[in-house]
Amino acid sequence: MNVIRFLLISEIRAGINSFIAECKLKSLMKFSLFALLLFIFLAQPTRGQSVQHTDSIVKRLMDSAAVTGVSIGMIRNNKVLYTRAYGYRIKEKKLLNDTSTCFYAASLSKAVFAYLVMLLVEKGTISLDTPIAKYLPRALPDYENYKDLAGDDRWKLITPAICLSHTTGFPNWRQFNPNDNKKLEIFFTPGSRYAYSGEGINLLQIVIETITGRTLEDLAKEMVFIPLGMTRTGYIWHPEFESDYALGYDEKGDSLRKRRRTTAGAAGSMETTISDYTRFIAAVMQNGHHMFVPRIKIHSLHQFPSLRNDTTNEAIHLSYGLGWGLFNTASGTAFFKEGHDDGWVHYSIGIPSTGRALIIMCNSSNGEKVFYKLCEQLLGVTIPWRWEGYGP
Repeated sequence: MNVIRFLLISEIRAGINSFIAECKLKSLMKFSLFALLLFIFLAQPTRGQSVQHTDSIVKRLMDSAAVTGVSIGMIRNNKVLYTRAYGYRIKEKKLLNDTSTCFYAASLSKAVFAYLVMLLVEKGTISLDTPIAKYLPRALPDYENYKDLAGDDRWKLITPAICLSHTTGFPNWRQFNPNDNKKLEIFFTPGSRYAYSGEGINLLQIVIETITGRTLEDLAKEMVFIPLGMTRTGYIWHPEFESDYALGYDEKGDSLRKRRRTTAGAAGSMETTISDYTRFIAAVMQNGHHMFVPRIKIHSLHQFPSLRNDTTNEAIHLSYGLGWGLFNTASGTAFFKEGHDDGWVHYSIGIPSTGRALIIMCNSSNGEKVFYKLCEQLLGVTIPWRWEGYGP
C-alpha cells in the first residue's frame, strides 16, 4: 500500500510540473485543487490500517488487565465501520470469540428497550409523560410484586419518561434497599432526582406488555431485531445461540455458569453479538436523537449506590436522557450505556455531532479496568470513569 501511494503521489507531482509549463493560470488553479484533494485522500488511513491500530491497542490492554475476551464495534458517519473480536469465548476449550458470538448483554438490554418504547411513542401507543396509572387496569399496589407500595400514592406520579430517566425513586433492585428490608420503596418524589433503577425499567415493561397485549420478546423481535438485522439477539435464549456463545469469566479468570434465560426482562436478560449491537447503535445514531435531551442532572459522586446525592458533575454536565446517560465532550454531547454482571461488562458510547461511536463488550469481569483507556485511544473521549467506578 505504501509503494502504491508513493507511485501515485509521484505521478501527481510529475503531472503538476508538466501542467505548469503548458497551462494558463485559471486551468492551473483547477488542477492544483484536484491534486490537493487527491493527495489528501491518499493520505487518509485505510480501513485496514484502522483495524490494525485497533487490534494493537485492544490486545495490549487485554494483556495488561488479564481480560479473557473483548469484542469491539466501530461506527463512523453513523454507519458500522467494522466489528472485531479478541480472546476466548470458552477458554477451557480454546474456542475463540468471533463477531457472531452471543454475549449476555446485561444492562445493555435497557437501551434496546428504551428504543422500543420510543418507537411505540411514535406510533401513539403510549405517551412519555402520561402517568402509568392511566395504562394499568388496577392500582399498582394491587399487583403481587408491588404490594410494598400500598399506602404510598407517589407511585401515581411515575410516567414512562420517569422510568427511562431513572428518576422513579426506587432502589436499583429491592434486594439492595438501603434499609436492608428487601422491600420496594420510593425514596424521593418521582421525577425530582436521578437514581439508577432496574426496578423502574421492569415496571415500564409491565406497562408496555399490558397495553399492547404482547410479550417484550415478540415486540422487540418485530420492531427492533428484524428491522435492524439483529439475527442473533433476543431477550430470551434461543436454540440457535447454542452454536456460538461465550462463557463469562471472573477476575481470577475462572469461568462462570452460563444462564439460558427463558423469561424476558427489559432491565437485563438480553443475549446479543457485537455485530448485532453495533447495528443497533448505528440505528440509534441515525434516528434516536430525541432520546438525548437531558431530563435530569446527576448529582452523585458515584453511580452506585444509586440513592446517593452528594456532589456535582457540572464540569461535564452529566445527566440522563431517555434510556441513556449524557455528558459534554470537546466534540459535543456524548450518550452512553453500560452493562455489568458477574463475568460480563460492556460499554457503548456515541457522539451524534461527529457520527462516531464505540461499542465494547467483554466476557470478563476485568474488562472495566480498560474501558476508559479504550475510549480515549479509540474514540478520543474521556468518559466519566470515576463516577462509573472504572479504575485502571
